[in-house]
Amino acid sequence: MDRLQLRRTAEYIAFRGLVLAIYWMPVWLQRTFAWCTATLMCRVLPHRLTRYEVAADNLRQSFGSDMSVAEIDRTIFRMWQHLVRLVFEMIQFPRWVSCENVHEIVEFRNLRPALRALCSGRPVMLVSGHFGNWEAAIATFGVFGFPMGIVARTLDNPYLDKWFRAFRESTGHLMIDKDGGGPEMVRRLEQKRHLALLGDQDAGRRGVFVPFFGRPASTYKSIALLALQHDALILVGCATRLPDRPEHLWVKFELNCEEVIDPRELTSSDPILELTERYSAALERAVRRSPEQYFWVHRRWKNAPEPRRAKKAG
Repeated sequence: MDRLQLRRTAEYIAFRGLVLAIYWMPVWLQRTFAWCTATLMCRVLPHRLTRYEVAADNLRQSFGSDMSVAEIDRTIFRMWQHLVRLVFEMIQFPRWVSCENVHEIVEFRNLRPALRALCSGRPVMLVSGHFGNWEAAIATFGVFGFPMGIVARTLDNPYLDKWFRAFRESTGHLMIDKDGGGPEMVRRLEQKRHLALLGDQDAGRRGVFVPFFGRPASTYKSIALLALQHDALILVGCATRLPDRPEHLWVKFELNCEEVIDPRELTSSDPILELTERYSAALERAVRRSPEQYFWVHRRWKNAPEPRRAKKAG
């Protein structure tokens, strides 16, 4: 066994040990562990190790004077709490949720447009972001019998990748590798089946730049291109964690359909830009309601649009 395989095996064993410890962990202990982790990340470890300044700068530039220094610090602290709880919930969700009891764990907001889209006979592209509990959202669609082709990057550790693949496919979904998965995505859309993607990742200098919290953010064109080519509806949705209440034995989520975008109704001369702007704006609206549940340490604005060159005088 070479060094790389040994490291991957050790990572997998440690992860499975963590899964076993988390599987039966009560909610109160999850909250305590999340608070301790957030304290460690924000109050103990050097900020350069926790990307604190990246998150703080993203929040400053996104909210400006609407968010004070104290509010920024509180948002980052709660973000780390959220991320830790997200891991716990992801592991426990399949054990807790079924078609019979999902209403006890999930509240639905703006449900009718989502159902109309999913039952329209047209393919649907469910677009979300690194916000709320995106794993809970996907699992809920599977519980209700709407299987998705989940587009995600294959993990470097094949043992961990196999576990996450089995977890996500346990509710009827199919994992599609983000790199090289184009043919499978096209095949599903041609068959009037659905896809699930994250739409808030930096696409480099070749992406289309659209406003996100008032700043141009490089965004992949593929979502808009696929929607236009295959007459697919874009359903922008998210699952946000609701405030804890003593009467809840577990946690509750609000599964929200933020907007359904129909490519047939576009009016712009640049439909790719319009589609990308609309779903990015819908994601922004969702994040603004619960900013502590967004992944602010991600360098969403890593690339900036190149300045336009001045035309030479003729």
